[in-house]
Amino acid sequence: MKKNVLNAAGVSNIILAGIIICLVSYLAGCKKGEGSLPGVSAESTVPLNKIKQLDLQLVASNFVSPIGVVPIPDNTGRLVVIDQVGKLYIIDAAGTTLATPFLDVTSRMVTLNPNFDERGLLGVAFHPNYSTNGRLFVYYNAPPRAGGPTPTTTWNNLARFSEFRVSASNPNLVDMSSERVFLEIDDPQSNHNGGTLIFGTDGYLYISIGDGGRANDTGPGHVEDWYLVNAGGNGQDIEQNLWGSILRLDMDSGLPYGIPADNPLVGKPGFDEIYAYGFRNPYRMSFDMQGGNKLYVGDAGQVLYEEVSVVVKGGNYGWNVKEGTHCFNAASPLTTFPECPGADNFGNPLIDPVIEMLNAQNPAPGVKTLTVIGGHVYRGNIPTLNGKYVFGSFSRSFAAPQGEIFVAQPAGPGLWPFSELSFASYTDHLGQFVKGFGQDLGGEIYVATSTSVGPSGTSGKIYKIVLAE
Repeated sequence: MKKNVLNAAGVSNIILAGIIICLVSYLAGCKKGEGSLPGVSAESTVPLNKIKQLDLQLVASNFVSPIGVVPIPDNTGRLVVIDQVGKLYIIDAAGTTLATPFLDVTSRMVTLNPNFDERGLLGVAFHPNYSTNGRLFVYYNAPPRAGGPTPTTTWNNLARFSEFRVSASNPNLVDMSSERVFLEIDDPQSNHNGGTLIFGTDGYLYISIGDGGRANDTGPGHVEDWYLVNAGGNGQDIEQNLWGSILRLDMDSGLPYGIPADNPLVGKPGFDEIYAYGFRNPYRMSFDMQGGNKLYVGDAGQVLYEEVSVVVKGGNYGWNVKEGTHCFNAASPLTTFPECPGADNFGNPLIDPVIEMLNAQNPAPGVKTLTVIGGHVYRGNIPTLNGKYVFGSFSRSFAAPQGEIFVAQPAGPGLWPFSELSFASYTDHLGQFVKGFGQDLGGEIYVATSTSVGPSGTSGKIYKIVLAE
């Protein structure tokens, strides 16, 4: 889904508008010598050895458009599947998918396009003390409010962030009357919604949201920023709206929420909610369960480069000054500028990604994808995967479902090499669109797939990465 899953070659709303899914920093100095024909990425020239003897074990099926798997932190062994169409489903400790949805916000959402849509139910996070307080938080796209970004345009939808509580009488049902909306943002376009909610070890809620949609970070609802070479955009703006950012909120103090005192923009220009910015479509992000609990974010590119970044507090990840490690040219997105600024107007360096993949429209040779799908650092019981970052490709193309799963070894500065994971039951690719990942409390990783580009059908499946038999 790319539920905002996919960036369709960056022109999701122009070319392939009905079927493109966009999901899902930048250099401290000017990037020189890239010219109009982008070169081969470092990852594609320095592959890792393929990790063998793995397979995908089917865990659950018959979902419409599953985009993620989240564990319920109450020691019951239950998992929740996020189905983009507006429902959460429980997989119990025995591996049974409960027929009645745990939560259903279908009637509260904007109507989805079954052929392609990046909107829907995009994320869920359980409070760290869920076992005692029953609190959970969701992000979904509601019908738009009246008005629009300009006098002649209307909003596309309303990004809604709500708190719910579990039923007092049934631990497998959410009390739907308990909804408390804590944040709403008028959304100018249907794509680039981000979508992940996750609690950090600091107890704060992190939320990823995209640049508001469209290509180039331009159009109604996209403000002017400091970089006048490229028109737009919300990614580089921190003072007029929250789009293109990762937010960090204290859900245990204040109404509708509190601001952590050490958020980077507290007492400075910009919204206090912002933790990091400069993103296009940070569709999926995760914290490493170990390794310093680093925050990994998969950010969908436009037409040349896809990226994964390690995010730090106050970081600027470059969009739309840069796409990946390259200087973005909004007037001609299939080319790059020979150089661009290495810092923003506040002096913050533009931080480069740690993983860069070629977008399917990139003319350079190498591993290509329609969009990168952010994953997790593996912390389970497979020794050869331990400590490695597992992520995905939505598909090689829209013509057929050709999703792939990749692995990278976290390293130091610069781009990390990566390679494709091989699975005993599959050759070449999975034959499915990879729409999201999940990780249980034991560190095992799950993959959410379907054979439909959009939120339609019942081909959605959840797999677990396991050792091959």
